[in-house]
Amino acid sequence: MEYRDGLDIGSDPEVYPPSEDSMLLVESLDVRSGERVLEIGSGSGVVSIHCALNGALVVCGDVNPRAVALTRRNAEANGAEIEVLETDVYSNVAGRFDTIVFNLPYLPVEEEGELARAWSGGEDGLGPLPELLKGAPDHLLPGGRVVVVVSSLMDGGRLAEVLGERPVRVLGELPLFFERLRVLEIGF
Repeated sequence: MEYRDGLDIGSDPEVYPPSEDSMLLVESLDVRSGERVLEIGSGSGVVSIHCALNGALVVCGDVNPRAVALTRRNAEANGAEIEVLETDVYSNVAGRFDTIVFNLPYLPVEEEGELARAWSGGEDGLGPLPELLKGAPDHLLPGGRVVVVVSSLMDGGRLAEVLGERPVRVLGELPLFFERLRVLEIGF
């Protein structure tokens, strides 16, 4: 998909704003009209809004109630029909999807606070990735996929261990001055 700069995306000081990783994810993601997409960690809603405006049927959620409210406002402001939930990974998610998307908290830091949850991936930088992959089979349709953003700052050995034998394809990359971001498509 092409990242649309002209969208009306509001902000909240306690919600992760659209950044380079958000743009990379949108531009790396290819969704079909009618595709069922679940986005975990919606933040401002920018990824879900792009998916919906490209014809996907979107359910999204975030653990941060302010992000849930912001996603709803931004979806309405841009005429995007999406269902928005307050959820911690899959805690309030029902149904099955073609694609599960998550711009993970991928930095190997342990910071506290609602906003820090958006980037603080713990000691190894994997954050909720193990939980996301473990629960994916219960939420994916046959042939489904998980699409995530990962960082070169993550513990690469631990990432390989968590991915296991699943087929993985790199959909996009972005070298930054201190890290390299990649968008991975993980098959199930």
